[in-house]
Amino acid sequence: MNARETPQFLPEGLPPASPTMTVEEFLASDLEGYEYVKGELIPMPPTSGQHGNITTNLVVPLGVYVREHQLGRVYTADTGFQVGERMLIPDVAFLSNANMPDDLGKAFPIPPDLAVEVVSPSDALSRVAEKALAYLQAGTRLVWVIEPVAQVVLIYRSKTDIEVLTHNDTLTGEDVVEGFSCQVAALFE
Repeated sequence: MNARETPQFLPEGLPPASPTMTVEEFLASDLEGYEYVKGELIPMPPTSGQHGNITTNLVVPLGVYVREHQLGRVYTADTGFQVGERMLIPDVAFLSNANMPDDLGKAFPIPPDLAVEVVSPSDALSRVAEKALAYLQAGTRLVWVIEPVAQVVLIYRSKTDIEVLTHNDTLTGEDVVEGFSCQVAALFE
C-alpha cells in the first residue's frame, strides 16, 4: 500500500498514515489498536485464546512478584512504549521504578526494561525478531519472545546473545527483574 491509499483498517474519518508521519504525530492522533513503525500504522488485531492464556500465565506471577518486591510496574498489551522511532505495544512489559516517567497519562516516551512478545499465528517470526532487536537497540535490557507452537522462549539480550529455553527450563528475570523465575512449561498450561 502506498502513502496515498487510505488503508481499509482505519476508522472512518481518521487520516491515513503517511511516510512523513512522526512518532509525535502518531501519539497526538490518539489512535488505539495500532503500532507505529517507520511512518506506518500496523493494526493489532484481537489475539487468540491461546495467546491470552500464555500472556496471563506470565503477567500474573510476574506482576505479583514485581509488586511484592516494589520493583516497578508490569503492563499488559494495551500500553504503548516509544522504541526509537517506533511506538510498540508489547504483550507484557516491565518498567522499573528508576525509569518510571512522571506522566502516566499517555504512552511511555521510553522503551520498557523488559519486553515480552507472544508470537501469534499471523506473525512472521522474522518480524518478531526484528521487533526484539529494535527493543534492544532502543535500550530495553531484556526481551522474551514466547513461541507457542514449539513451546519455547527466546531470550534476547543482544543481537549476538540469544538463548532458547525449552519446556523443562526455567525462565528468569536475570538482573532486570532480579529474583523472578517461572517454569517455561507453566506458560503453556
